[in-house]
Amino acid sequence: MNDTPGWASPGSAPSDGHEPGASGPAGPADRPAGPDQPAPPADRPDAEPTSPGTKWSKEQPPPGQWSAPTGPADRGQAPPPPPPGPGWGTPPPGPPGGGYGGHGGLGRGHGGYGAPGGPGGWGSGWGGPPPAAKPGVIPLRPLGVGEILDGAVSTMRTYWRTVLGISLTVAIFTEVIVVLLQGLVLDDTGSEALNDPDATLSELGDALAETTINSGVVFLISLIGTVLATALLTTVTSRAVLGRPVTTGEAWRDARPQVLKLFGLILLLLLIVAGLVTAGMTPGLLVTATAGGEAGVALTALGFLAGGVVAVWLMVRFSLASPALMLEKQGIKKAMGRSVKLVRGSWWRVFGIQLLATVIANVVASIIVIPFAFLAATLGGDGVGGFLDGTGDLGWTFLVVSGIGSVIGSMITFPITAGVTVLLYIDQRIRREALDLELARAAGTQGSGPQGSGASGAVPGS
Repeated sequence: MNDTPGWASPGSAPSDGHEPGASGPAGPADRPAGPDQPAPPADRPDAEPTSPGTKWSKEQPPPGQWSAPTGPADRGQAPPPPPPGPGWGTPPPGPPGGGYGGHGGLGRGHGGYGAPGGPGGWGSGWGGPPPAAKPGVIPLRPLGVGEILDGAVSTMRTYWRTVLGISLTVAIFTEVIVVLLQGLVLDDTGSEALNDPDATLSELGDALAETTINSGVVFLISLIGTVLATALLTTVTSRAVLGRPVTTGEAWRDARPQVLKLFGLILLLLLIVAGLVTAGMTPGLLVTATAGGEAGVALTALGFLAGGVVAVWLMVRFSLASPALMLEKQGIKKAMGRSVKLVRGSWWRVFGIQLLATVIANVVASIIVIPFAFLAATLGGDGVGGFLDGTGDLGWTFLVVSGIGSVIGSMITFPITAGVTVLLYIDQRIRREALDLELARAAGTQGSGPQGSGASGAVPGS
């Protein structure tokens, strides 16, 4: 045994018979007595041979300060620093009277296990589940309302060249056609008859029919633009979820096979709405035509309200058919069935999110469109008063200036409404079909650490 200080056997102590005046401590009592004692080491010829009752070495630590060996590397070195902080199994400082964290385990003293859930105890190092993977604009887990809205805005901000390019192109295309039709083809005499208090019933009927035709043509042109923008922006948003950029040409090549189906889907939904409202108003119109009076008018208004409620209920159930048709390459009927399945049990949530997105988009658009409308009325010649009274002349100046405002407003509303619809569709599929795992594999994030583990994580909203 190496007889240098600090390497004594655990539990060794000076012998009971050692005298205070001796020059060194006696050997341990458990060492065998007899002539077979080891000779002095070759590198220390001045050392005395050890024997019972003799010194182990010339220098020994004072009594009561011997310690157990901790390893050769600790000789002459400072003790290692304490652990950096509490974690699994780190004991808290024990109370003076005992309890958890006591000496030798669960008693008094130091070095015991920490209390569960306490400071430095079993659970103090647990930080919750790892965050979900986020390869693109949203985390791959069930989304909150704010995350859906933020995802739509983030798509527009991150891929602004593609998103604003598509929106601006479609808005300019549709607005130019609308301005040309209003300035060259569509007659505005119907509005004058409607504002004339002396107009006959026949003149009012003709004016109403003319205004309805004009509004229908403008609405149809705007609908075509909305369909094109929705089709292209759906592809862009779906790529943005995976963090993959897409050009306008790539978005068009991917969306082109489904554009006609999307147009047919939107027309079918519009016909359903019109049919429900007409069916609700028909009894009241019949009563008004045969008997007249306030009863027929009240019944017509009640039927209109009832048909509108049923139409809204159906439109929310079919609201996810557009992204289902574009992303799943479905037909019209299957896309509507997919939307009904995804919305089932979440009608109010889907309705609330889409209503909120529509309100936000329209408010933003109004902030831009209304000043342009007043500017157009001012530059048009009849002034703001004529514009507010409805008697102003819709000349070319008014149409062009107001059209510029409409283009800017559409450039902002298209990405928001289309993005929210696509992200709501993805969120419903994550909740019902675990689409987040498929998206994580498609993005190549699984197995890449906490961000790529595909963990669902907590939902910050609903």
